[in-house]
Amino acid sequence: MTIPTQRSRAEAPGRSGRAVSLGGLPSLTGLRFYAATAVFLYHVTSPQLSPFSGSTAHDAARLFGIAGGLGVSFFFLLSGFILTWSARATDTPGRFMRRRLVKLFPNHLVTFMIALLVFAGATVTSVRQWLPNLLLVQSWSWDPAVSFSVNAPSWSLGCELLFYLCFPLLLRAVNAISPRRLWAWAIGFAVAVGAVPAFAYAVLPGRVTIPGWQVSTVQNWFVYQLPPVRMLEFVLGMLLARVVLTGRWVGVRLWQAVLLCVAAYAVALYVPYLYALSAVWVIPLGLLIPAAAVADTGGLRSPFRGRVMKWLGEVSFAFYLLQATVLIGGNKYLAGHAPYGVGEAVALSLLAWALTTVLAYLLYTLVERPAMKHFSRPRRKAADLPATERPVSIR
Repeated sequence: MTIPTQRSRAEAPGRSGRAVSLGGLPSLTGLRFYAATAVFLYHVTSPQLSPFSGSTAHDAARLFGIAGGLGVSFFFLLSGFILTWSARATDTPGRFMRRRLVKLFPNHLVTFMIALLVFAGATVTSVRQWLPNLLLVQSWSWDPAVSFSVNAPSWSLGCELLFYLCFPLLLRAVNAISPRRLWAWAIGFAVAVGAVPAFAYAVLPGRVTIPGWQVSTVQNWFVYQLPPVRMLEFVLGMLLARVVLTGRWVGVRLWQAVLLCVAAYAVALYVPYLYALSAVWVIPLGLLIPAAAVADTGGLRSPFRGRVMKWLGEVSFAFYLLQATVLIGGNKYLAGHAPYGVGEAVALSLLAWALTTVLAYLLYTLVERPAMKHFSRPRRKAADLPATERPVSIR
């Protein structure tokens, strides 16, 4: 069984009859680091880890408490978009899964061990907590002690693992949709994402059992962590990739999509909590990602590409997995020195950001890149492969 595509991607026609260019997408690489930094801002201003104090801590938590949802939604939409964009015409599910597992697990295993060391070893975390995290099945549990166990951000990898397992079948289904109906399907999935919080508020138990939480653990888990629910965004990303590849993009420019994301951020500050986790972001990000791809393939101006942005984007996966552990470790080390003034708190936050970036570079250089190079390369040289089977460069 091969992972199907309608035709060679290099031949996918637009409405004008011209082929869509399938080179690298450096703007999407650069945007990845902004998304990872959004998650960092959420964590560094959270009540448990914030170096800020008093009213400043409250204001910072309110301002950046929605940034985590923005970053995670971006990654899920981007994942579906990129995998569909770069699908190989003669790929098999086995080859595809090998590449994706090599992408996920080396960084996951290293950051898992680092997190255990920061937490003074596995003795402080029960098998019930660390084993699901190790196997990336923790996001199927609504118990926060399990779903956010050990290295908390890795819960999203559990969602990605399900996406990858389902991708061959999903791609077959998405490719079977007539290009004329792609936008209708995309709108339908966007509406479904928006309906998830409404369902959670109306149907799921709403009793708050954890101090400081705005909703119940079941509601939060259902909207934010449950893999089949987050797959809605992944499939939407797939549909939007086909929209662009078939030449049916609506013409939204990159700068317009960026402004819409800024407006959505302002709206997210005032909507009920569950809507700020994903529903608010689905349309702005659903326009931003294709607009960035169109800007790159069309040679249009973009502030998200360039040597520095490319480098930051390449280390963004490692940055995402390391940032919570760096913040938790720093918080434990500096616990006896609080409270801090605003200037000191900002300096500590910047220091944590810089340290996480340096460690991410080391993880990318020493673990992620060698693993991908060794285990993901084709058995034959790319030059010997048919044109439709050669890997597409997605930077």
